[in-house]
Amino acid sequence: MVTVLIIDDDTDIVLAGQMALEYAGHKVVSARNTTIGRQMLVKHRPDILVLDVMMDSPTEGFEFAKQLRTQTSDPDLAAYRDIPILMLSSVYNATPLAAETEIANLPVELFVDKPIDPNDLIAKVAWIFESQ
Repeated sequence: MVTVLIIDDDTDIVLAGQMALEYAGHKVVSARNTTIGRQMLVKHRPDILVLDVMMDSPTEGFEFAKQLRTQTSDPDLAAYRDIPILMLSSVYNATPLAAETEIANLPVELFVDKPIDPNDLIAKVAWIFESQ
């Protein structure tokens, strides 16, 4: 069983992802932003992080992914730097040109546009977990 932390402010996306992943036998915990997500990260030590881009700020997910990987801004996150990240976002629909530069430099295992088919989400989580 894989523990997945979904950090997304869209409750429909969280619920759909949770239902699909739990059906596939995974444990799912969630948070509506990265502030709460950070607490859930420490409490549950997930195997995979599904992270939205635009939450309380337009680049919140980008910033959190970079913090997890670089550790220069928050050494308390050092224990979590190797957790694989599946970035799931509709950022291309909102800012297509600005997003391309950010995505090219983003330290995530996979970037997927919303909405995602539940079976694709299950398959991508499995692929990421098996690749580690």
